[in-house]
Amino acid sequence: MMWMFKLNVFAFLLLFVGKFNTLALQDVTVDLFGVENYGTVAAFGDFNSDKLTDIFIIRERSELVIFLADSKTPYFKPKVHVTKDMLPGDTVITSVVPGDYDGDSQMDVLLTAQIKTTAESVFIFWGNNQTLDMGGWLKLNKTFKDQPLVMDFNGDMIPDIFGVTDVSTAEVCYLTNRNPVWQNALTSPVNMRIPHSNAFIDLNKDFTADLFLTTDGSNFETWISKDGNFSKADIFPAGAPAENVGQSSFVDFDGDGYQDHLLPVCLDKTCQRSKIYLAKPGSTEWVPVLSDFQQRETVWSFVPGKPSQPLALHLGDYNLDGFPDALVVLRNTSGSSQQAFLLENVPCNDPQCQSIGRMFHIHWDQSDLGAIPNAIMATFFDIYEDGILDMLVLSQAEGKDVIHALKNNFEADAYFVKVMVLSGLCSNDCPDDVKPFGVNQPGPYVMYTTVDSNGYLKNASAGQLSQSAHFSLQLPYTVLGLGRSANFLDHLFVGIPRQPGETDIRKQEWTAIIPNSQLIVIPYPHNKPRSWSAKLYLTPSSSVLLTAIALIGVCVFILVIIGILHWQEKKADDREKRQEAHRFHFDAM
Repeated sequence: MMWMFKLNVFAFLLLFVGKFNTLALQDVTVDLFGVENYGTVAAFGDFNSDKLTDIFIIRERSELVIFLADSKTPYFKPKVHVTKDMLPGDTVITSVVPGDYDGDSQMDVLLTAQIKTTAESVFIFWGNNQTLDMGGWLKLNKTFKDQPLVMDFNGDMIPDIFGVTDVSTAEVCYLTNRNPVWQNALTSPVNMRIPHSNAFIDLNKDFTADLFLTTDGSNFETWISKDGNFSKADIFPAGAPAENVGQSSFVDFDGDGYQDHLLPVCLDKTCQRSKIYLAKPGSTEWVPVLSDFQQRETVWSFVPGKPSQPLALHLGDYNLDGFPDALVVLRNTSGSSQQAFLLENVPCNDPQCQSIGRMFHIHWDQSDLGAIPNAIMATFFDIYEDGILDMLVLSQAEGKDVIHALKNNFEADAYFVKVMVLSGLCSNDCPDDVKPFGVNQPGPYVMYTTVDSNGYLKNASAGQLSQSAHFSLQLPYTVLGLGRSANFLDHLFVGIPRQPGETDIRKQEWTAIIPNSQLIVIPYPHNKPRSWSAKLYLTPSSSVLLTAIALIGVCVFILVIIGILHWQEKKADDREKRQEAHRFHFDAM
């Protein structure tokens, strides 16, 4: 029985160490950037179509540097530059939105910038064989009141540019043959809030992206896509629960397949007291999912937002349990320090959130995040393309923005599915032999349904690149956690926007998807979902290695047993032969 006791102790230690490692972070900044870890992280995208996500960084508010992912350290190297000399004088870059704006399946880069005014000018640098055409960029002939929302307004899978150009006139700009074509977007005027948090995401679970707008007075409008046309509807509460609000975010917070509206707020003008509220589709009620910001004797709160850096949550499932978590920067209300914190999505233990069943819990003891002083922004990023979301934290030191990379040493061996939906403008016959992988595409919607290890139905959903302004920092793919259930995904659904007048929903279903895999969906042609193709790439988990080791161990054990039995049988045969040789033969007499 002693060996059984030792085995139980070993299993306990493994469980304890696994729980400890779940929250462990490792600083890998030098491995990623070397000495180039400065600037503002502005966007993500696979610029050179090598199936590795690159990082777009703004430096000195006037230059863009694209860090391409590499297999050798430093893993991200500055390769493509848009320098201040290429833009008009006194240009201040405010945001970066990668995408294929001319439909040639090559990644272009959209920059928003302010030139001596607060109006937002838009520059587009065209992709040219995995680089940028520095001499042929386009400047739109109109400016926006605020940073525009990049969305697929007309369902042709080519990103369009939506925003307010006049006092209250919302327009959308199509780039036809690289020429801007403007059109009124909505049937009624909109007084947009600055900074806005508009979104292009499915809000009624019909797999067609809708339009969510933030307006003056902390109000919201929802425009549902019906037959490819947008019409105003009441989906969420029209007013915010407080006057001082941050950026709206949309996630499937409780795993019911619907996108919920998350809203961080300050309860007073100086932002000494904070809360995070949630509203579900079809509900008129705001439910608090985080109210406790006190750590022992210290009270923390949100950092008051400003147009250049609004108050925002950055969301991702860091522990792959199927429920999205968040990263946010908080400040000490009794001092001047501020740092990034992880908000974990946990079961609700507060009567205020019983109707949701989930809430946020702040990880106060995350020493790796706490070791980064003066943090100003934090977001999730899959550094090693293994499906586990790591963290990038931006801090300020000596007047410069410094980038810190933290690897998520997640050891609980949960499962995931990683889905990237491409434009589908071509399949294997793209012009100029362009690889059709990786071009950022706003609007697709992904949902899975499966059965967990306890036999309960489990599902989750997410929109791809639903927001683009004010450093939303959304990834060009969705990572959906599956928890510790290694079952095949029963159903995976993918939907894309429809064209005006189109009644059929553009949605396709795949069954029996292998966990820990990346699915690249090519919706070609757009109006024939049955013809869409999906390429599956497996990411082996540590359980695969453990299973292989166990299998090899069993085989070795069986071989040892067979060897021992064979040796004993051979020994018995030799003994029998010796006895036969010494036996007296009476027949010989």
